[in-house]
Amino acid sequence: MSKIIAIANQKGGVGKTTTAVSLAAALAALGKRVLLIDLDPQANATTGVGLQPVPELGIYPLMIGQKSASESVLPTAYENLFLIPSSYHLSGIEIELAREENFQFHLKKSLEPLKAPGTFDFIFIDSPPSLGILFTNVLCASDTLIVPVQAEYYSLEGLGLLWHVVEQVQTSGFNSHLKVEGILITMFDGRTNHSNQVLADVRQHMGELIYNAVIPRSVRLSEAPSFGKPILYHDRSSTGSVAY
Repeated sequence: MSKIIAIANQKGGVGKTTTAVSLAAALAALGKRVLLIDLDPQANATTGVGLQPVPELGIYPLMIGQKSASESVLPTAYENLFLIPSSYHLSGIEIELAREENFQFHLKKSLEPLKAPGTFDFIFIDSPPSLGILFTNVLCASDTLIVPVQAEYYSLEGLGLLWHVVEQVQTSGFNSHLKVEGILITMFDGRTNHSNQVLADVRQHMGELIYNAVIPRSVRLSEAPSFGKPILYHDRSSTGSVAY
């Protein structure tokens, strides 16, 4: 069975897409069969692995039943790494899903064929930066969450709200097995007292949920998407690549 890991934080600009693309590419390079799902209408994870959004393909037609799961998966230029792309069409799906019964389970049902033994080892979901219907679908479909948090105090303020939503999904029975895999500190600048203080505070309050690896601010990480490459293939020895 595939393990579904969502990269989730309702706050934008914290490194969700970079984390999703980087981890998916790294595990694929280690020989695991990995599927990356772009569930953000901005389609940054799609372009981040070198593909272009095509409205007729990908997660939107899959979730509304126009395409099957197998028709929605595309190969990338990287061995063992596959993608279900996004497009701007996804921006209107919440209105469509809201009319449906059990709307929160559309993504879970869509992905069931891809969880079968022998398909993928890991499925990563690049989540949208919101707490709407799409995000609820992500929480209901996932096994675990990795939460990227920028090393800034404003980024910490939203963690409590995210925790509340996760607990609601667990206690409601929508997904009682959902767990937080870990919290990943991103955009860390060890030269500043501010970043170091944020890291210390998060470690104090979240303890073992905080990954030992901290993702630094990195020019190479920032420029990799413009080349359509995961950081592993853009600059394997860079600090950002090594951290991921």
